[in-house]
Amino acid sequence: MRLKTFNHPLGVLLIFLTSQIGFSSIAKAQTPVAPTTTTKSICSTQLGTAIDAVINRPLFSRVRWGILVQPLSTGPTLYSRDAQKYFTPASNLKLLTTAAALQQLGANFRIRTSIYQNGNGVLRVVGRGDPSFSDTQLQTLAQQLKQKGITQIQRLIADDSYIQGDIVNPTWQWEDVQSDYGAPVSSFILNQNIFSLKLVPQAVGKSLQVVWTDAGEARQWRTINQSVTVAQNQPSYVNVTRELSGTVLRIQGQLTTNSEPSLIDLPVVDPNYYFLRRFRTALATEKISLGQILVANGGVNQEEIAFVESPPLSELLAETNLNSNNLYAEALLRALAMKKPRVNQTSADVGLEVVKASLTQLGVDPANYILVDGSGLSRRNLVTPEALVQTLRGIARTPTAYIYRASLPVAGRSGTLKGRFQDTPAEGIVQAKTGTLTGAISLSGYMNAPNYEPLVFSIIVNQSEQPATVVRQAIDEIVVLLTQLQHC
Repeated sequence: MRLKTFNHPLGVLLIFLTSQIGFSSIAKAQTPVAPTTTTKSICSTQLGTAIDAVINRPLFSRVRWGILVQPLSTGPTLYSRDAQKYFTPASNLKLLTTAAALQQLGANFRIRTSIYQNGNGVLRVVGRGDPSFSDTQLQTLAQQLKQKGITQIQRLIADDSYIQGDIVNPTWQWEDVQSDYGAPVSSFILNQNIFSLKLVPQAVGKSLQVVWTDAGEARQWRTINQSVTVAQNQPSYVNVTRELSGTVLRIQGQLTTNSEPSLIDLPVVDPNYYFLRRFRTALATEKISLGQILVANGGVNQEEIAFVESPPLSELLAETNLNSNNLYAEALLRALAMKKPRVNQTSADVGLEVVKASLTQLGVDPANYILVDGSGLSRRNLVTPEALVQTLRGIARTPTAYIYRASLPVAGRSGTLKGRFQDTPAEGIVQAKTGTLTGAISLSGYMNAPNYEPLVFSIIVNQSEQPATVVRQAIDEIVVLLTQLQHC
Protein backbone atom coordinates (compact mmCIF):
# COMPACT_ATOMS: atom_id res chain seq x y z
CA MET A 1 0.00 0.00 0.00
CA ARG A 2 1.02 3.57 -0.55
CA LEU A 3 1.25 5.47 2.72
CA LYS A 4 1.71 9.09 3.51
CA THR A 5 2.58 10.15 7.03
CA PHE A 6 2.26 13.40 8.86
CA ASN A 7 2.61 14.60 12.42
CA HIS A 8 -0.28 15.43 14.68
CA PRO A 9 0.22 18.56 16.81
CA LEU A 10 0.39 16.26 19.86
CA GLY A 11 3.14 14.22 18.25
CA VAL A 12 1.00 11.23 17.34
CA LEU A 13 1.92 9.75 13.98
CA LEU A 14 -1.09 9.53 11.72
CA ILE A 15 -1.27 7.60 8.49
CA PHE A 16 -3.62 8.02 5.58
CA LEU A 17 -3.91 6.18 2.31
CA THR A 18 -3.99 7.90 -1.06
CA SER A 19 -4.14 4.71 -3.09
CA GLN A 20 -3.83 0.97 -3.01
CA ILE A 21 -0.20 0.52 -4.01
CA GLY A 22 3.12 2.29 -3.51
CA PHE A 23 5.85 2.60 -6.04
CA SER A 24 8.25 5.39 -6.83
CA SER A 25 7.68 7.82 -4.01
CA ILE A 26 7.15 5.23 -1.31
CA ALA A 27 10.90 4.75 -1.27
CA LYS A 28 11.41 8.39 -0.33
CA ALA A 29 9.97 7.82 3.12
CA GLN A 30 11.54 4.48 3.93
CA THR A 31 12.24 3.96 7.59
CA PRO A 32 16.01 3.84 7.99
CA VAL A 33 17.05 0.38 9.10
CA ALA A 34 20.74 -0.18 9.74
CA PRO A 35 21.70 -3.70 8.65
CA THR A 36 23.29 -5.71 11.40
CA THR A 37 26.70 -7.17 10.65
CA THR A 38 29.10 -9.12 12.75
CA THR A 39 32.21 -9.76 10.65
CA LYS A 40 34.51 -6.97 9.58
CA SER A 41 36.15 -8.66 6.61
CA ILE A 42 35.22 -11.45 4.21
CA CYS A 43 37.40 -13.31 1.75
CA SER A 44 35.87 -13.44 -1.70
CA THR A 45 35.71 -17.24 -1.36
CA GLN A 46 33.52 -16.85 1.75
CA LEU A 47 31.08 -14.38 0.21
CA GLY A 48 28.70 -17.07 -1.06
CA THR A 49 28.27 -18.60 2.36
CA ALA A 50 27.69 -15.20 3.94
CA ILE A 51 25.02 -14.18 1.40
CA ASP A 52 23.33 -17.58 1.58
CA ALA A 53 23.00 -17.16 5.33
CA VAL A 54 20.85 -14.08 4.70
CA ILE A 55 18.63 -15.35 1.90
CA ASN A 56 18.10 -18.84 3.36
CA ARG A 57 16.43 -17.59 6.51
CA PRO A 58 13.08 -19.30 7.16
CA LEU A 59 11.08 -16.09 6.64
CA PHE A 60 12.34 -16.02 3.02
CA SER A 61 11.51 -19.66 2.30
CA ARG A 62 8.87 -18.74 -0.31
CA VAL A 63 10.73 -15.79 -1.80
CA ARG A 64 12.57 -15.72 -5.14
CA TRP A 65 16.03 -14.13 -5.04
CA GLY A 66 18.00 -13.06 -8.08
CA ILE A 67 21.53 -11.86 -7.34
CA LEU A 68 24.66 -11.15 -9.36
CA VAL A 69 27.86 -9.60 -8.00
CA GLN A 70 30.85 -8.99 -10.26
CA PRO A 71 33.94 -6.79 -10.39
CA LEU A 72 33.22 -3.67 -12.40
CA SER A 73 36.09 -4.21 -14.82
CA THR A 74 36.99 -7.85 -15.33
CA GLY A 75 37.33 -10.92 -13.20
CA PRO A 76 35.36 -13.91 -11.98
CA THR A 77 31.77 -13.63 -10.78
CA LEU A 78 31.76 -13.26 -7.01
CA TYR A 79 28.17 -14.44 -6.45
CA SER A 80 25.31 -15.57 -8.66
CA ARG A 81 21.84 -16.76 -7.76
CA ASP A 82 19.32 -17.24 -10.61
CA ALA A 83 21.06 -14.34 -12.34
CA GLN A 84 19.87 -15.47 -15.79
CA LYS A 85 16.22 -15.92 -14.82
CA TYR A 86 13.48 -13.37 -15.32
CA PHE A 87 12.26 -11.15 -12.49
CA THR A 88 9.87 -8.23 -12.21
CA PRO A 89 12.44 -5.43 -11.85
CA ALA A 90 10.18 -2.61 -10.56
CA SER A 91 12.02 0.72 -10.87
CA ASN A 92 15.35 -0.94 -11.61
CA LEU A 93 14.05 -0.85 -15.17
CA LYS A 94 14.85 2.86 -15.18
CA LEU A 95 18.52 1.88 -15.33
CA LEU A 96 17.92 0.54 -18.85
CA THR A 97 15.81 3.50 -20.02
CA THR A 98 18.23 6.14 -18.75
CA ALA A 99 21.28 4.32 -20.11
CA ALA A 100 19.71 4.28 -23.56
CA ALA A 101 18.63 7.93 -23.29
CA LEU A 102 22.14 9.06 -22.39
CA GLN A 103 23.69 7.03 -25.20
CA GLN A 104 21.24 8.09 -27.89
CA LEU A 105 20.34 11.67 -26.97
CA GLY A 106 23.50 12.96 -25.29
CA ALA A 107 23.95 14.73 -21.97
CA ASN A 108 23.08 18.18 -23.38
CA PHE A 109 19.83 17.17 -25.07
CA ARG A 110 16.89 19.43 -24.21
CA ILE A 111 13.17 19.16 -24.91
CA ARG A 112 11.68 22.25 -26.55
CA THR A 113 8.14 23.59 -26.26
CA SER A 114 7.31 26.08 -29.04
CA ILE A 115 4.63 28.57 -30.02
CA TYR A 116 4.17 29.36 -33.70
CA GLN A 117 2.28 32.25 -35.27
CA ASN A 118 0.21 31.24 -38.27
CA GLY A 119 -1.42 34.58 -38.98
CA ASN A 120 -4.94 35.95 -38.40
CA GLY A 121 -4.58 35.74 -34.63
CA VAL A 122 -4.02 31.98 -34.69
CA LEU A 123 -1.21 30.54 -32.56
CA ARG A 124 -0.06 26.93 -32.34
CA VAL A 125 1.62 25.62 -29.24
CA VAL A 126 3.62 22.45 -29.87
CA GLY A 127 4.38 20.25 -26.89
CA ARG A 128 7.18 17.70 -27.13
CA GLY A 129 6.77 15.86 -23.85
CA ASP A 130 8.95 17.94 -21.51
CA PRO A 131 8.42 16.34 -18.07
CA SER A 132 9.94 19.34 -16.28
CA PHE A 133 7.46 21.86 -17.73
CA SER A 134 5.59 23.73 -15.00
CA ASP A 135 3.48 26.85 -14.45
CA THR A 136 6.74 28.83 -14.31
CA GLN A 137 7.58 27.92 -17.91
CA LEU A 138 3.98 28.54 -18.91
CA GLN A 139 4.24 32.07 -17.53
CA THR A 140 7.52 32.53 -19.41
CA LEU A 141 5.78 31.70 -22.69
CA ALA A 142 3.02 34.18 -21.90
CA GLN A 143 5.61 36.89 -21.13
CA GLN A 144 7.41 36.21 -24.42
CA LEU A 145 4.13 36.67 -26.29
CA LYS A 146 3.51 39.93 -24.47
CA GLN A 147 6.99 41.14 -25.43
CA LYS A 148 6.08 40.41 -29.07
CA GLY A 149 3.22 42.86 -28.72
CA ILE A 150 0.50 40.22 -28.68
CA THR A 151 -2.52 41.26 -26.62
CA GLN A 152 -5.19 39.09 -28.18
CA ILE A 153 -5.26 35.50 -29.45
CA GLN A 154 -8.25 34.57 -31.58
CA ARG A 155 -7.53 30.87 -31.55
CA LEU A 156 -4.94 28.78 -29.71
CA ILE A 157 -4.26 25.32 -31.12
CA ALA A 158 -2.50 22.71 -28.99
CA ASP A 159 -0.64 20.39 -31.35
CA ASP A 160 -0.23 17.05 -29.60
CA SER A 161 1.11 15.11 -32.59
CA TYR A 162 4.65 14.79 -31.26
CA ILE A 163 3.89 11.84 -28.97
CA GLN A 164 1.55 9.20 -30.34
CA GLY A 165 -0.23 6.40 -28.50
CA ASP A 166 -1.86 5.75 -25.15
CA ILE A 167 -1.14 8.40 -22.53
CA VAL A 168 -1.15 5.64 -19.89
CA ASN A 169 0.42 2.24 -20.46
CA PRO A 170 -2.44 -0.26 -20.87
CA THR A 171 -0.64 -2.84 -18.71
CA TRP A 172 -0.48 -0.59 -15.63
CA GLN A 173 -2.76 -1.57 -12.78
CA TRP A 174 -5.86 0.52 -12.20
CA GLU A 175 -4.81 1.57 -8.70
CA ASP A 176 -1.50 2.87 -10.11
CA VAL A 177 -3.30 4.91 -12.77
CA GLN A 178 -5.32 6.46 -9.93
CA SER A 179 -2.15 7.73 -8.25
CA ASP A 180 0.21 10.62 -8.90
CA TYR A 181 3.06 8.22 -9.67
CA GLY A 182 0.99 6.83 -12.58
CA ALA A 183 0.32 10.20 -14.24
CA PRO A 184 -0.31 10.25 -18.02
CA VAL A 185 2.46 11.07 -20.49
CA SER A 186 1.70 12.96 -23.70
CA SER A 187 3.00 15.78 -25.86
CA PHE A 188 1.83 18.20 -23.16
CA ILE A 189 3.05 17.71 -19.62
CA LEU A 190 2.37 20.42 -17.06
CA ASN A 191 3.18 20.22 -13.35
CA GLN A 192 3.96 16.52 -13.94
CA ASN A 193 0.34 16.14 -15.04
CA ILE A 194 -1.01 16.11 -11.53
CA PHE A 195 -3.39 18.43 -9.70
CA SER A 196 -3.79 18.90 -5.97
CA LEU A 197 -6.46 19.35 -3.38
CA LYS A 198 -6.48 19.64 0.39
CA LEU A 199 -8.80 17.86 2.79
CA VAL A 200 -9.36 19.96 5.89
CA PRO A 201 -10.85 18.49 9.10
CA GLN A 202 -13.94 20.21 10.52
CA ALA A 203 -15.98 19.61 13.68
CA VAL A 204 -16.47 15.98 14.69
CA GLY A 205 -19.14 14.36 12.52
CA LYS A 206 -18.76 16.87 9.68
CA SER A 207 -17.40 16.01 6.24
CA LEU A 208 -13.84 17.04 5.47
CA GLN A 209 -13.68 20.34 3.60
CA VAL A 210 -12.33 20.00 0.06
CA VAL A 211 -10.04 22.90 -0.88
CA TRP A 212 -8.83 23.02 -4.48
CA THR A 213 -5.53 24.67 -5.37
CA ASP A 214 -6.83 25.20 -8.93
CA ALA A 215 -10.37 26.49 -9.25
CA GLY A 216 -10.37 25.60 -12.94
CA GLU A 217 -9.68 21.98 -12.12
CA ALA A 218 -12.44 21.93 -9.51
CA ARG A 219 -14.98 22.67 -12.25
CA GLN A 220 -13.96 19.52 -14.13
CA TRP A 221 -15.11 17.17 -11.40
CA ARG A 222 -18.27 16.13 -9.64
CA THR A 223 -17.09 15.39 -6.13
CA ILE A 224 -18.77 12.77 -3.96
CA ASN A 225 -17.52 13.50 -0.47
CA GLN A 226 -18.10 10.52 1.83
CA SER A 227 -15.40 11.51 4.31
CA VAL A 228 -15.91 12.45 7.94
CA THR A 229 -14.09 14.26 10.74
CA VAL A 230 -13.56 12.10 13.82
CA ALA A 231 -12.39 12.52 17.40
CA GLN A 232 -8.70 12.77 18.14
CA ASN A 233 -8.40 9.23 19.49
CA GLN A 234 -9.54 7.71 16.17
CA PRO A 235 -7.30 6.49 13.32
CA SER A 236 -6.88 8.65 10.23
CA TYR A 237 -7.03 7.46 6.62
CA VAL A 238 -8.22 8.88 3.33
CA ASN A 239 -8.85 7.22 -0.01
CA VAL A 240 -9.49 9.35 -3.11
CA THR A 241 -10.45 7.61 -6.35
CA ARG A 242 -11.69 8.59 -9.80
CA GLU A 243 -14.53 6.73 -11.45
CA LEU A 244 -13.96 5.24 -14.89
CA SER A 245 -15.77 8.13 -16.55
CA GLY A 246 -13.00 10.46 -15.46
CA THR A 247 -15.50 13.04 -14.20
CA VAL A 248 -16.43 11.79 -10.74
CA LEU A 249 -14.10 12.09 -7.76
CA ARG A 250 -14.94 10.02 -4.69
CA ILE A 251 -13.46 10.93 -1.33
CA GLN A 252 -13.68 8.42 1.52
CA GLY A 253 -12.09 8.02 4.93
CA GLN A 254 -11.58 10.12 8.02
CA LEU A 255 -9.24 12.62 9.65
CA THR A 256 -9.20 13.69 13.27
CA THR A 257 -10.44 17.11 14.25
CA ASN A 258 -7.73 19.77 14.61
CA SER A 259 -5.24 17.64 12.65
CA GLU A 260 -3.22 19.07 9.80
CA PRO A 261 -4.94 19.14 6.39
CA SER A 262 -3.88 16.36 4.07
CA LEU A 263 -2.60 17.22 0.60
CA ILE A 264 -3.75 14.88 -2.16
CA ASP A 265 -2.06 14.72 -5.58
CA LEU A 266 -4.02 13.13 -8.42
CA PRO A 267 -3.28 12.58 -12.12
CA VAL A 268 -5.09 14.74 -14.66
CA VAL A 269 -7.44 13.01 -17.10
CA ASP A 270 -6.79 15.05 -20.25
CA PRO A 271 -3.29 16.61 -20.30
CA ASN A 272 -4.00 18.69 -23.41
CA TYR A 273 -6.94 20.60 -21.99
CA TYR A 274 -5.33 20.81 -18.56
CA PHE A 275 -2.44 22.59 -20.29
CA LEU A 276 -4.78 24.91 -22.23
CA ARG A 277 -6.82 25.82 -19.13
CA ARG A 278 -3.69 26.73 -17.20
CA PHE A 279 -2.30 28.63 -20.19
CA ARG A 280 -5.44 30.75 -20.35
CA THR A 281 -4.79 31.76 -16.74
CA ALA A 282 -1.12 32.55 -17.48
CA LEU A 283 -2.10 34.67 -20.49
CA ALA A 284 -4.66 36.59 -18.44
CA THR A 285 -1.90 37.49 -15.98
CA GLU A 286 -0.11 39.19 -18.90
CA LYS A 287 -3.41 40.81 -19.99
CA ILE A 288 -3.59 38.72 -23.15
CA SER A 289 -7.13 37.73 -24.05
CA LEU A 290 -7.72 34.25 -25.42
CA GLY A 291 -10.62 33.20 -27.59
CA GLN A 292 -11.13 29.66 -28.87
CA ILE A 293 -8.93 26.78 -27.74
CA LEU A 294 -8.71 23.43 -29.46
CA VAL A 295 -6.50 20.36 -29.76
CA ALA A 296 -5.19 19.22 -33.13
CA ASN A 297 -2.96 16.44 -34.33
CA GLY A 298 -0.42 17.88 -36.73
CA GLY A 299 -0.52 20.94 -38.94
CA VAL A 300 1.78 23.59 -40.36
CA ASN A 301 4.09 25.44 -38.00
CA GLN A 302 5.23 28.72 -39.51
CA GLU A 303 7.09 31.35 -37.47
CA GLU A 304 8.28 30.37 -33.98
CA ILE A 305 7.64 33.36 -31.74
CA ALA A 306 8.13 31.86 -28.28
CA PHE A 307 9.78 28.80 -26.77
CA VAL A 308 11.15 27.29 -23.58
CA GLU A 309 13.53 24.38 -23.17
CA SER A 310 13.93 21.75 -20.51
CA PRO A 311 17.08 21.44 -18.42
CA PRO A 312 19.74 19.28 -20.10
CA LEU A 313 19.30 15.52 -20.17
CA SER A 314 21.90 15.13 -17.43
CA GLU A 315 19.47 16.86 -15.03
CA LEU A 316 16.45 14.95 -16.33
CA LEU A 317 18.33 11.69 -15.70
CA ALA A 318 19.08 12.75 -12.15
CA GLU A 319 15.40 13.39 -11.40
CA THR A 320 14.47 10.08 -13.02
CA ASN A 321 16.89 7.93 -11.04
CA LEU A 322 17.44 9.85 -7.80
CA ASN A 323 13.72 10.21 -7.07
CA SER A 324 12.53 7.24 -9.17
CA ASN A 325 10.26 9.52 -11.17
CA ASN A 326 8.01 7.42 -13.40
CA LEU A 327 6.76 10.34 -15.50
CA TYR A 328 10.30 11.41 -16.36
CA ALA A 329 11.25 7.85 -17.33
CA GLU A 330 8.22 7.50 -19.60
CA ALA A 331 8.86 10.91 -21.17
CA LEU A 332 12.48 9.95 -21.91
CA LEU A 333 11.30 6.70 -23.48
CA ARG A 334 9.10 8.69 -25.86
CA ALA A 335 11.87 11.20 -26.56
CA LEU A 336 13.93 8.26 -27.83
CA ALA A 337 11.26 7.63 -30.46
CA MET A 338 12.41 10.75 -32.26
CA LYS A 339 15.65 8.94 -33.10
CA LYS A 340 13.85 6.54 -35.42
CA PRO A 341 11.10 6.94 -38.06
CA ARG A 342 7.80 5.47 -36.91
CA VAL A 343 5.28 3.77 -39.16
CA ASN A 344 1.92 3.10 -37.52
CA GLN A 345 3.62 2.63 -34.16
CA THR A 346 3.17 4.38 -30.85
CA SER A 347 5.97 6.58 -29.58
CA ALA A 348 6.47 4.26 -26.62
CA ASP A 349 6.88 1.19 -28.85
CA VAL A 350 9.40 2.97 -31.06
CA GLY A 351 11.21 4.16 -27.94
CA LEU A 352 11.43 0.59 -26.68
CA GLU A 353 13.01 -0.48 -29.96
CA VAL A 354 15.62 2.25 -29.57
CA VAL A 355 16.28 1.14 -25.98
CA LYS A 356 16.86 -2.43 -27.13
CA ALA A 357 19.23 -1.36 -29.91
CA SER A 358 21.15 0.86 -27.50
CA LEU A 359 21.44 -1.89 -24.88
CA THR A 360 22.78 -4.27 -27.51
CA GLN A 361 25.47 -1.70 -28.33
CA LEU A 362 26.37 -1.64 -24.63
CA GLY A 363 26.81 -5.41 -24.61
CA VAL A 364 23.51 -6.40 -22.99
CA ASP A 365 22.14 -9.74 -24.17
CA PRO A 366 18.67 -9.05 -25.69
CA ALA A 367 17.47 -12.41 -24.36
CA ASN A 368 17.95 -11.08 -20.84
CA TYR A 369 14.93 -8.77 -20.77
CA ILE A 370 11.40 -8.14 -21.99
CA LEU A 371 10.42 -4.47 -21.83
CA VAL A 372 6.89 -3.11 -21.71
CA ASP A 373 7.35 0.43 -20.38
CA GLY A 374 10.11 2.86 -19.50
CA SER A 375 9.56 3.22 -15.76
CA GLY A 376 9.11 -0.30 -14.41
CA LEU A 377 5.55 0.28 -13.23
CA SER A 378 4.22 -2.54 -15.40
CA ARG A 379 4.37 -6.02 -13.95
CA ARG A 380 4.86 -7.41 -17.44
CA ASN A 381 8.45 -6.17 -17.55
CA LEU A 382 10.88 -9.06 -17.14
CA VAL A 383 14.58 -8.50 -16.54
CA THR A 384 17.41 -10.73 -15.36
CA PRO A 385 19.94 -9.55 -12.78
CA GLU A 386 22.52 -10.26 -15.48
CA ALA A 387 20.90 -7.68 -17.80
CA LEU A 388 21.14 -5.00 -15.14
CA VAL A 389 24.79 -5.83 -14.39
CA GLN A 390 25.59 -5.88 -18.12
CA THR A 391 23.98 -2.44 -18.45
CA LEU A 392 25.88 -1.01 -15.51
CA ARG A 393 29.20 -2.42 -16.77
CA GLY A 394 28.52 -1.37 -20.35
CA ILE A 395 27.70 2.24 -19.56
CA ALA A 396 30.73 2.42 -17.25
CA ARG A 397 32.95 2.00 -20.33
CA THR A 398 31.46 5.02 -22.12
CA PRO A 399 32.69 8.65 -22.02
CA THR A 400 29.50 9.75 -20.25
CA ALA A 401 29.72 7.12 -17.50
CA TYR A 402 30.21 9.79 -14.84
CA ILE A 403 26.92 11.49 -15.79
CA TYR A 404 25.02 8.23 -15.57
CA ARG A 405 26.57 7.33 -12.25
CA ALA A 406 25.88 10.80 -10.85
CA SER A 407 22.17 10.27 -11.55
CA LEU A 408 22.00 7.38 -9.07
CA PRO A 409 21.12 7.71 -5.38
CA VAL A 410 24.06 7.57 -2.97
CA ALA A 411 23.67 5.29 0.05
CA GLY A 412 22.70 7.27 3.13
CA ARG A 413 23.07 10.56 1.28
CA SER A 414 20.60 11.23 -1.54
CA GLY A 415 17.42 10.31 -3.37
CA THR A 416 15.62 7.10 -2.54
CA LEU A 417 18.70 5.83 -0.64
CA LYS A 418 18.95 8.81 1.69
CA GLY A 419 17.24 6.93 4.50
CA ARG A 420 19.13 3.67 3.95
CA PHE A 421 22.64 2.56 4.91
CA GLN A 422 23.13 5.44 7.30
CA ASP A 423 25.93 4.74 9.79
CA THR A 424 26.98 1.59 7.94
CA PRO A 425 30.16 0.90 5.94
CA ALA A 426 28.08 1.25 2.76
CA GLU A 427 27.22 4.90 3.37
CA GLY A 428 28.66 7.13 0.67
CA ILE A 429 30.34 4.34 -1.33
CA VAL A 430 27.25 2.75 -2.95
CA GLN A 431 25.42 4.32 -5.88
CA ALA A 432 22.36 2.27 -6.77
CA LYS A 433 18.82 2.35 -8.10
CA THR A 434 15.97 1.23 -5.89
CA GLY A 435 12.79 -0.50 -6.99
CA THR A 436 9.52 -1.15 -5.18
CA LEU A 437 6.28 -2.82 -6.19
CA THR A 438 4.09 -4.90 -3.94
CA GLY A 439 5.94 -8.22 -3.65
CA ALA A 440 8.92 -7.01 -5.69
CA ILE A 441 11.95 -5.18 -4.27
CA SER A 442 15.18 -4.47 -6.12
CA LEU A 443 18.52 -2.69 -5.80
CA SER A 444 21.21 -2.55 -8.47
CA GLY A 445 24.28 -0.38 -8.81
CA TYR A 446 27.92 0.25 -8.08
CA MET A 447 30.15 0.02 -5.01
CA ASN A 448 33.61 1.38 -4.43
CA ALA A 449 34.61 -1.42 -2.05
CA PRO A 450 37.18 -0.12 0.50
CA ASN A 451 39.47 -3.17 0.44
CA TYR A 452 38.53 -4.62 -2.92
CA GLU A 453 38.18 -3.49 -6.48
CA PRO A 454 35.01 -1.60 -7.59
CA LEU A 455 31.94 -3.83 -7.79
CA VAL A 456 28.69 -3.93 -9.72
CA PHE A 457 25.68 -5.78 -8.33
CA SER A 458 22.00 -6.51 -8.84
CA ILE A 459 19.65 -7.88 -6.19
CA ILE A 460 16.00 -8.55 -7.01
CA VAL A 461 13.38 -10.14 -4.76
CA ASN A 462 10.07 -11.36 -6.21
CA GLN A 463 7.02 -13.23 -4.91
CA SER A 464 7.57 -11.84 -1.45
CA GLU A 465 4.83 -11.83 1.15
CA GLN A 466 7.10 -10.09 3.63
CA PRO A 467 6.80 -6.36 4.41
CA ALA A 468 8.98 -4.27 2.12
CA THR A 469 11.02 -3.02 5.08
CA VAL A 470 11.98 -6.59 6.00
CA VAL A 471 13.11 -7.39 2.46
CA ARG A 472 15.04 -4.13 2.16
CA GLN A 473 16.85 -4.82 5.41
CA ALA A 474 17.99 -8.19 4.08
CA ILE A 475 19.10 -6.63 0.79
CA ASP A 476 20.99 -3.96 2.70
CA GLU A 477 22.72 -6.62 4.80
CA ILE A 478 23.99 -8.25 1.61
CA VAL A 479 25.26 -4.93 0.31
CA VAL A 480 27.06 -4.25 3.59
CA LEU A 481 28.68 -7.69 3.27
CA LEU A 482 30.11 -6.53 -0.06
CA THR A 483 31.80 -3.61 1.67
CA GLN A 484 33.75 -6.14 3.79
CA LEU A 485 35.23 -7.98 0.84
CA GLN A 486 38.98 -8.35 0.66
CA HIS A 487 41.50 -10.39 -1.30
CA CYS A 488 42.71 -13.38 0.67
